Amino acid sequence: MNYLSVENLTKSFGERVLFSDLTFGIDQGQKVSIIAKNGSGKTTLLRCLMDYEQYDSGRIVYRNDIRIAFMEQTELMNEKQTILEAVFDHDLPELKLIKEYNVAMDNNDEKALEHLYQEITEMNAWDIEVKVQQILSVLKLQDTSQVVGSLSGGQKKRVALAKVLLSDADFLFLDEPTNHLDLDMIEWLESYLATSKSTILMVTHDRYFLEVVCDTIFELADKTLYKYKGNFSYYLEKKAEREDQLQSTIEKAKNTFRKELDWIRRQPKARSVKQKARVDAFQDIKKTALQNTDEDELELPVKMERLGSKIVEFHKVGKEFGEKKILEDFTYNVQRLERLGIVGNNGSGKTTFLKMLLGEEPTNKGKIVIGETVVFGYYSQDLIKVKDDFKVIDVVKEVAEYIPLEKGKQLSAAQLLERFLFPRDMHYTFVHKLSGGEKRRLKLLRVLMSNPNFLILDEPTNDLDIFAMSVLEDYLRNFQGCLIVVSHDRYFMDKMVDHLFVFEGEGVIKDIVGNYTDFRKKQIQDKRDDKNGVSKVKIEKVVEEKSKVKEELKRKLTFNEKAEFESLEKNLEKLELDKATILAKISSEGVSNQDVYELGVKLGEIVSEIEEKTNRWIELSEFT
Repeated sequence: MNYLSVENLTKSFGERVLFSDLTFGIDQGQKVSIIAKNGSGKTTLLRCLMDYEQYDSGRIVYRNDIRIAFMEQTELMNEKQTILEAVFDHDLPELKLIKEYNVAMDNNDEKALEHLYQEITEMNAWDIEVKVQQILSVLKLQDTSQVVGSLSGGQKKRVALAKVLLSDADFLFLDEPTNHLDLDMIEWLESYLATSKSTILMVTHDRYFLEVVCDTIFELADKTLYKYKGNFSYYLEKKAEREDQLQSTIEKAKNTFRKELDWIRRQPKARSVKQKARVDAFQDIKKTALQNTDEDELELPVKMERLGSKIVEFHKVGKEFGEKKILEDFTYNVQRLERLGIVGNNGSGKTTFLKMLLGEEPTNKGKIVIGETVVFGYYSQDLIKVKDDFKVIDVVKEVAEYIPLEKGKQLSAAQLLERFLFPRDMHYTFVHKLSGGEKRRLKLLRVLMSNPNFLILDEPTNDLDIFAMSVLEDYLRNFQGCLIVVSHDRYFMDKMVDHLFVFEGEGVIKDIVGNYTDFRKKQIQDKRDDKNGVSKVKIEKVVEEKSKVKEELKRKLTFNEKAEFESLEKNLEKLELDKATILAKISSEGVSNQDVYELGVKLGEIVSEIEEKTNRWIELSEFT
């Protein structure tokens, strides 16, 4: 059943054409993602589809009577509303009843509660109440009395996400839904959307998210749309095939072009109709032969100061804000070529830790010793701040006209920008006209221009497109200094780091050897061990202390249900381990496109099975 039909859609800004004659459709139940380089028009396309942005020509048709919800990158919300009012700001009857019920609860209005209880029961809307509490809890929005205007940008983004998920829409439009979510939230959202019955069109750069959630990929490139019926692995495989075919076509066209060019040069000015047709055909061949298929490559051979024997030493460092502990007696020596990832829930102190390392935040006790040869390069989450009239090239020239390289060479500002994926035609573009991802890439360039030997990157992949992230990964693999990364991009972390600092709160930091997938695998195993060990003893003790009356009144599991419950626990443990193993294989080097595709299909099946078995386990656990 077709939900959306788009025909010959064209959008331009002045002389710049973003896309032309796009024609595609999305059917009920499809989960589609749009992939494109920054500035190609992904967000603009979504806004055109939602009729938030005018387009030049074309036709957009939705199926009648379907509910649509849209989460933008920058959500405009009523700043005076509370969180609860904002997420309930829908015309869905069930949500209206639940909202009224919560208000009556706050006011202790027993008469209204009695009436609303009856209405909610008749409408079978109590599941909505459970869903509301679950989503607000996962997104850490429990204090629903907070006013939207008092929230941080990340909190507002999570409120907007909660509002969209609670809309019960048939068709969800999501623009970067994983931004400002911590890793636990991202994994929960991944599972939620993968099992959702809603049709989805999203823009996201989270590659694991694309792998598990999406069944169709649209690539917006060369002002047109390429469609791939499969997940991210399938897209990579088919994109490589398409590019190989294009390269073969170009090579053939080049051979023909050389022959035809020689013929053109030998012809007299007066030509027959037959000759004119051959000349016209030559122009088409020329256009094909001169296509550029070179892959972008971030090459920046800067002159880097060699690190000495002493780099960074933490000596019993303590840090706290009031009663909130960030670090407690933390001791650690950073080694040469250190590749460290930092993970932890939002607010656990990751950014504070980085600022202490950089000397921007004082310690409460202990000391941090920095080696004399250390040159920090710090990339923060804040967008680049420059004067309103600054052009792209001005940002580089403000630092230096020429950058010293290895072996006594140097690079001009224009050459440096080209190496950093800013072509000549962008050098005199005003910075405020760049996309979010282009601004972040420009800021990263400024950081690397300082020739650091110790890079600190705080969420470097936010707003970067998949292609820019891949190029950045290639650069960082060859970086010969120390690297510390704070990121919610699981794929990026798996590629870049070999051990983790896990911020668990209350000043506790665990050093885990391995990448993020290794950490999650161990975390899952620890939870299983705890459940089958200590937790089991506690549960047995509680059961023994229950009164005989309550035990008699409570429905017990039948023999078959008890066997099923025990089997589910074992199966869930195995499935979680299988999931972690597959994610590790997908991110490992040397895996073929076909293997990645097959692993992606298997991963989707496992996620669905985990969801199904978890629901049944919860149902049976109520009677254990």
